[in-house]
Amino acid sequence: MKREIINNINILAKENEPFLFVINYDGDDAYIRRLKDIDPKECLYDFEGISNVVLDDGYKHPLPSAIRWDIDAPAYENYERSFNIVKSNMLAGNSYLANLTCRVPVDCNLSLDDIFTHSKGKYRLLLRGERNRGRRFVCFSPESFLRISHGRIYSYPMKGTIDASLPNARQELMNDTKEAAEHATIVDLIRNDLSRVATDVRVDCYRYVDTLHTNKGDILQTSSEISGLLPDDYRQHLGEIIDAQLPAGSITGAPKKKTVEIIREAELYDRGFYTGVMGIFNDGELNSAVMIRFVEQDENGMAFKAGGGITAKSCCRKEYEEVLQKIYLPI
Repeated sequence: MKREIINNINILAKENEPFLFVINYDGDDAYIRRLKDIDPKECLYDFEGISNVVLDDGYKHPLPSAIRWDIDAPAYENYERSFNIVKSNMLAGNSYLANLTCRVPVDCNLSLDDIFTHSKGKYRLLLRGERNRGRRFVCFSPESFLRISHGRIYSYPMKGTIDASLPNARQELMNDTKEAAEHATIVDLIRNDLSRVATDVRVDCYRYVDTLHTNKGDILQTSSEISGLLPDDYRQHLGEIIDAQLPAGSITGAPKKKTVEIIREAELYDRGFYTGVMGIFNDGELNSAVMIRFVEQDENGMAFKAGGGITAKSCCRKEYEEVLQKIYLPI
């Protein structure tokens, strides 16, 4: 992460000034504002009830009678090319888990504002480009990144997905050896990341299942809770604490440094703010999320960015279909 971004976070945390931070995947671009200085015309946020959204101010527009959500799925051959780059590196011993993502154009009759105000999610964010260097996207993430409460830091990696309508879906997800191995790898990686900034690192809850509601039906995902004890002066070093965890393990892989290089070779686009992190710090408490479930608007139109974890046991066709499954609106 750029030193300027780290210093900005440290200053605001030390001042105990409530603030919002949004950091892109590469850690070289950020939107950081004191909560009191955020213009709703520039940014809307709702982090588990901490929000600047006022529904009676005209933000909540009625939805059309039918939502158009047409996906221009990436050519399977293009995904297969990226998949094979990742898989060949795994067979060579360079990586044993990688999160491969892609940009998928969508045709939708909703605006980014509509998607933000009607979507359901633990963490929601809308950045409008007019006053924000052209950055225009909405994120409705179900995945917590870091929490800090009473001097303890928590991480909640999310790995493992299945269609909830399938017979015995929960049991199938928990018994899937590929998904179990992927989840175990991420938990181990996060434990190591937290150990860089905390002591007494432990796994508090392993592989629990959440249900996510989407416009295409429910899906199940598995998460774990890992925590550690921060030093007493952590507020003065909050920027370094966040930086030590980036990029997030669940959207990169292991070993992280080499896997990030493999991802850069395999992916055919710039992630931008997708798979970056966003959070609110207030009175010593941090609540943040990984920016997955992400829709952006640019000169080429609207697009959804999505991906999934690849291991040596992964089947390309199955992983491709999982990516498409994650392209949804939680409305």
